[in-house]
Amino acid sequence: MGQSPAQLESATPQRRAFWMRQLHQWHWISSALCLIGLLLFALTGITLNHARQIEATPQVTHRNLVLPTELRVAVGGDDARKAALPTAVGAWLDDQLQAHVAGRVAEWSADEVYLSLPRPGGDGWLSIDRASGAVEYELTRRGAIAYLNDLHKGRNAGAAWSWFLDVFALACLVFAITGLFLLKLHAARRTSTWPLVTLGLVLPVVLALIFIH
Repeated sequence: MGQSPAQLESATPQRRAFWMRQLHQWHWISSALCLIGLLLFALTGITLNHARQIEATPQVTHRNLVLPTELRVAVGGDDARKAALPTAVGAWLDDQLQAHVAGRVAEWSADEVYLSLPRPGGDGWLSIDRASGAVEYELTRRGAIAYLNDLHKGRNAGAAWSWFLDVFALACLVFAITGLFLLKLHAARRTSTWPLVTLGLVLPVVLALIFIH
């Protein structure tokens, strides 16, 4: 049975109201999820853009240890390979240095075991003399701004942070796309909507074409 003219006339406002509710719901949920992240990424975008003007004084920590006798056997030999440190050795070093070396792949040469320890906002390395068990450890910290800048870039931050960046980017996409549809629904009453959207598109394109070579 067909719809009456009155039903057809009321269908469009009802459909509009439904989509308006859905868009508003997804827009505020996605904005809540990515609000703090957007603030931090905007802030670190500024600090990255002015990295040369923001000076940092690196703090270097240097320590020397010797492996206990019972652990020297685990790093002895002269074979060359790439492999993680033995579990007991990694646990002892983590307890002594809080260096988070357990499970990381090290470079084994005839004379030493070398482990690179990059981290957000700093760097580090550790070497073990395979004959004597002497351990040399160095950690460099470049401060909070360097730490946040590296989180912005996802540099040496691990798999969990990489997954967070993917989820955060997805939330930002939902926020932007629902915002675009809400702009469309309100554009009839706001004549400046599409000129401003167009400006947001054209301005970076023009700047890139003229000033970036």
